[in-house]
Amino acid sequence: MSTPTSDGKMDLDVGNVEQAVSTGALPGWDDVESHVGAAYERYRSHQAGVVADYIPALAEADPEAFGITVAEVNGELHPAGTASAVFSIQSIAKAFVYALVCEALGHDGVRDRVGVNNTGLAFNSVIAIELNDGHPMNPMVNAGAMATTAMIPGATAAEQWEQIRSGLSRFAGRQLELDGGVYRSEMLTNQRNRAIAALLESYGRIHIDPLEVVDVYTRQCSLLVDSRDLAVMGATLADGGVNPLTQQRVVSAGVCRDTLSVLAATGMYERSGEWLFEIGLPAKSGVAGGIVAVAPGKGAIGTYSPRLDSAGNSVRGQRATAYLSRTLGLNLFASNAYSEQGSDQQ
Repeated sequence: MSTPTSDGKMDLDVGNVEQAVSTGALPGWDDVESHVGAAYERYRSHQAGVVADYIPALAEADPEAFGITVAEVNGELHPAGTASAVFSIQSIAKAFVYALVCEALGHDGVRDRVGVNNTGLAFNSVIAIELNDGHPMNPMVNAGAMATTAMIPGATAAEQWEQIRSGLSRFAGRQLELDGGVYRSEMLTNQRNRAIAALLESYGRIHIDPLEVVDVYTRQCSLLVDSRDLAVMGATLADGGVNPLTQQRVVSAGVCRDTLSVLAATGMYERSGEWLFEIGLPAKSGVAGGIVAVAPGKGAIGTYSPRLDSAGNSVRGQRATAYLSRTLGLNLFASNAYSEQGSDQQ
């Protein structure tokens, strides 16, 4: 039985015990292709949700755009719809920047500074910071993401930005580019993020110029991706940190585990519990309309559709991911009754 330590953290007392890993496999190529195509056809005409407009550049997105890609850990890709339509990664970058920081600084250092628990409040909440004595709580809300960005190695903001750009490019398996229009649009409307960064500095959670942190954070959110990139980035986390296309190790398997754990608890903001209950996959969304969902050991789903619900999550993307979670057997919590016959056949 685990017991809380004096500082409130759980002490599980497992030491350096080697972790066993057990994962299944996706269905065959034809089945995956069929289900991805069916998900696209099933939801392509769905009209619920609205395009984000609080960042002017995002309001220009085509509301009918809808792309899906499933990436397997063996490198096979299954696209459907406008899978190659590009958009800014936005908050999905938080997951991969967090992984890069964990790789550089280690499990405990990042957990202590940033945290792993859900706030239960909106992604850009200032109240959540004050209620928790300046602790950002988790890296998937804006406060925690900026605290995480501030921890990226680099002597200058320019060096930190290059570490992030090159690191996320390794996740994607290709060089990602900045969308200058989105970056400039966000910099003109990010007063709240500037206020959050200044508040974090006042609590000692950021130790460098908070305005430089906001600038680097805004740049990381403005990197251009498509649904294929998201799927490959997610599949890298599913594959123990090895990019399934390039075969390059990006982060360690332990960092993948930590990142996916945080995504499961906090990746879909205040809807994270509902998402995990209904879909059963670690996932992250962005207000441009992207979603990445990861099935450890199997692969990942990347979707793009800019119509969002009230929590800032893509409506079509959520539905397509839910459909694929069920039809491809991805839900982490799903199981069948044990049978001797089935066991003998495996």
